[in-house]
Amino acid sequence: MLIETDEGLANLLKTVRHIALVGASHKPQRPSYQVLEFLLKKGYRVTPVNPGLAGQTLQGQTVVGSLSDIDTPVDLVDIFRDGSVLPGLVDEAIAIGAPSLWTQLDVRHPEAEQKALDQGLTVVIDKCPAKEWPRLEACGLL
Repeated sequence: MLIETDEGLANLLKTVRHIALVGASHKPQRPSYQVLEFLLKKGYRVTPVNPGLAGQTLQGQTVVGSLSDIDTPVDLVDIFRDGSVLPGLVDEAIAIGAPSLWTQLDVRHPEAEQKALDQGLTVVIDKCPAKEWPRLEACGLL
């Protein structure tokens, strides 16, 4: 199911507990670092995913190299990578049984998006939870 409504976004953000953040950065000026911080402050369990940083700690969370390295169920895969790698990440999300996929701003790959939808994932495309949350909160939805 493609989520495009404010109510759908708010419902997803209210029901998700464990987020895999793919493309996590150790650089504070990067959006993925800032969103990791934001999600942690909102009370989510967040597992940072970055093969180049695997084994290190980001904001108190141990970084894993790939989605398959996460040993507990993930509710949402949040992707901060170029759209060209989205097909492989969709395959990984499906393989680990993640029910939801969220692509960050400007992360697009229509075929991969469609595959995720065809496989029954809940999908949010081209949005940022750190931008959506305050807007949805101001509307009284969060």
